[in-house]
Amino acid sequence: MNQHSRVAVVTGGGSGIGRAVSSALLCEGYQVVLAGRREETLLATLAGRESQGLVVPTDVTQEASVEHLFKRACEEFGRIDLLFNNAGTFGASAPIEDMSLEQWKLVVDTNLTGAFLCAREAVRVMKEQQPRGGRIINNGSVSAQSPRPHAVAYTASKHAITGLTKAISLEGRAYGIACGQIDIGNAATELSDAFGKGALQADGSILAEPQIDVRHVSDAVLYMAGLPLDANVQFITVMATNMPLIGRG
Repeated sequence: MNQHSRVAVVTGGGSGIGRAVSSALLCEGYQVVLAGRREETLLATLAGRESQGLVVPTDVTQEASVEHLFKRACEEFGRIDLLFNNAGTFGASAPIEDMSLEQWKLVVDTNLTGAFLCAREAVRVMKEQQPRGGRIINNGSVSAQSPRPHAVAYTASKHAITGLTKAISLEGRAYGIACGQIDIGNAATELSDAFGKGALQADGSILAEPQIDVRHVSDAVLYMAGLPLDANVQFITVMATNMPLIGRG
C-alpha cells in the first residue's frame, strides 16, 4: 500500500449511494474496501480499479461476517481511516398496526444493528492503529428528522442512528476518532426511485417528489472525509430543495 493512501470501508457499496461514494473515494486516491451482500455488484463498483480496492461480501447483520470484513481490510491495507456506514433497507411500507415483527427486525437489524457492529469494529481498529484515529460517517436519512407515513421501522432505525452518531462522537474523541452523520433526502437511486413517481404524504395525498443527483451526496461525503481529525461535520442534510420535508408531519 502507498504509505500516503487513506483506507476506507464502505458498506452497501454495490449500488446507489454506496456505489457513488465508493467511486468518488477511489477517484480521490483512497484504497476502498467494498462490503455488501452480493459480490457481483461490488465487483462492478470496483471495475477498472481492482488494484486500488478489495471486495468482501458481508452481511452486516451478522457479527462474524462484520468481524471478517474488518480483519480482511486490515490484512490487506494495514489500517482503516474511514468507515462510511451506509448499508440499509427501507423495508415494507405498511401502517404500524400491520407491521410484522419479522418486517421490523429486518429493518432494525440491517440499519441499526449493522451500523453498530461496523462502527464497533472500526473503533477497535482506529484506537489501536498508528497513527491512531479515524473517521466514521453514518448514513442517517432525512427520516432521522421527520417520518414518512407507513415507515415506522425505517424511521425508528434512522432516529436511532442519530443517537449512535452522538455516542461514537463522545467516546471516540479521546482517541482521535471523529464521527458525523449525513442525512439524505431523495438522492436519485434505486431506493428512492418510487418517491420520484409518487409518494404518500402526511395529508394522505400522493405526490411525485423532486430528486437530486447522487453526485451531490458523494461530494458532501468527500468533504466530510477530507477534514483533518480535529475538525468534524457533526450533522449535514443534503436534499432536493423542493422536497416536502420541512413541515412534514
